[in-house]
Formats: sequence, C-alpha cells, structure tokens
Amino acid sequence: MFQLRPAGLTAFDPVLVRDPVLLRPPQIRDFERWVGLRTDSRGHLTKWEDDWAAKDITVSAFRRRLRLWERQRRLAASLSLFAYRLDDDALVGGVTLSNIRFGASRSGVIGYWVGERFLRRGFGRLMVDETVRHAFEAIGLNRVEAACQPDNTASSRLLAGLGFEREGRARGYLRINGVWRDHDIYAVTAEGWAARPTD
Repeated sequence: MFQLRPAGLTAFDPVLVRDPVLLRPPQIRDFERWVGLRTDSRGHLTKWEDDWAAKDITVSAFRRRLRLWERQRRLAASLSLFAYRLDDDALVGGVTLSNIRFGASRSGVIGYWVGERFLRRGFGRLMVDETVRHAFEAIGLNRVEAACQPDNTASSRLLAGLGFEREGRARGYLRINGVWRDHDIYAVTAEGWAARPTD
C-alpha cells in the first residue's frame, strides 16, 4: 500500500536509551542546560553551523523552537531529540531527523551536535546510531541522509563507521556565517545499516 504518512505518531514521541545515553524530545525545563552547553561550546559549534545572537538563546526563543519542533512532530515531518548522559542527566547534545518524506521516498535527513566538553567520548556515535535505528525500525524509513563539511573529519568518520556511504559533494550546500560551504553527502539505507559491522 502507498503510504503518505505513518500509521500513528507514537514513533515521534520516543524515549530512546542506549547506555550511557538517553534521548528524548526537548522540554521547557531543558532551557538552562541547553543554553549553558551551547554557550560553553560556541567556539566549536560555530565552525559547523551559524553563529547566533543573544536574542536567539533567550527563553522566549527556546519556547518558539519547542513550538516549531512540536508542529513538525505532529506533521510527522521531523523528530528533534536531546541527548542526556544517564548517570548524571547532563545534556550532551542533540539530534534531529528532518525533512521526513513518506510515499515512495521514505527518507529523512539527520543532523546532530555534541557539546564541546563531551567530544570524543562516543556520545555522537550513540546518538546517531540510535536515532537511525529508530528511523528504520519504528518510523519505517528506508534511507537516511547526512551532510558534513569536507574538513569535519570527526563527523565523516562517525558516519562512515555507522554504515553511511559518501555519495558525493554538494557545492555551496549551506550558507554558514555568511559563506556558502560545500558539504559531503552521506546516506545509509535500512539494508545497509542492518548489514554494517558492529562492535
């Protein structure tokens, strides 16, 4: 049967656990930890994403983000999750599965960030792997895409290690801090993800 939408929205309100990480949709009570981690990690994050103004990290701006994420969730168009360390509930980063398409495509695009003090500890890999698993097994997608700048070797290695294959380079793919930057495009299918080597 040709399916334009998922049967229900249960898959878009998950709590995913992959020791030592828990992923769940963000809530207003997450604001202080979110703004703290983003601010502390600004120098690292703005290498790969747009810088932000003070007005973008206010509680009212965060509420707008939550409303946008909720609208997208209800449309089954996007799933935004925050990642917490299980042992102390510290926010370590976030992951978003967006541009979700059903019908003949059944695909989405994954993006992720990790706070600077949590880098190189395996959190990013776990976040992405668990979200991709959820995309294939619970949401029913067949393909997940990702993009990263060519000099982001950590992200390139993360994606390759999870079975994503580099499909090419998109010229001027995203405008980041006033510069149109090339990105390498990666993708994994449900079949390729299931067949990937695991630790």
